[in-house]
Amino acid sequence: MMRIMLACAGGMSTSLLVTKMQEEAKKQGIECKIWAIGESGIENYLGDFDVLLLGPQIRYKLESVKKILNGKYPVEVIDMRNYGTMNGSAVFTAAVNLYNEFYQK
Repeated sequence: MMRIMLACAGGMSTSLLVTKMQEEAKKQGIECKIWAIGESGIENYLGDFDVLLLGPQIRYKLESVKKILNGKYPVEVIDMRNYGTMNGSAVFTAAVNLYNEFYQK
């Protein structure tokens, strides 16, 4: 089971996106746990996720988050257009691709 965590400024603005991503995972038959948190809680979840996606509103924190993750987990900023349109399919596909690229090295 793939575990995808989204982090944003407060954790609430991504809830609709999480729902749409869950729908896409179900449609593709991929077992996933997908949830959102506020970015201040990332360190509390180390080891609980396989992929971390950051909301575009906190893209400026990407480098500091990479330091926290210390190369152990893949992290990427969600495409602003896909985030703004709540394109769960595109964001889910990006997360799966990130997972595959990172863990199949």
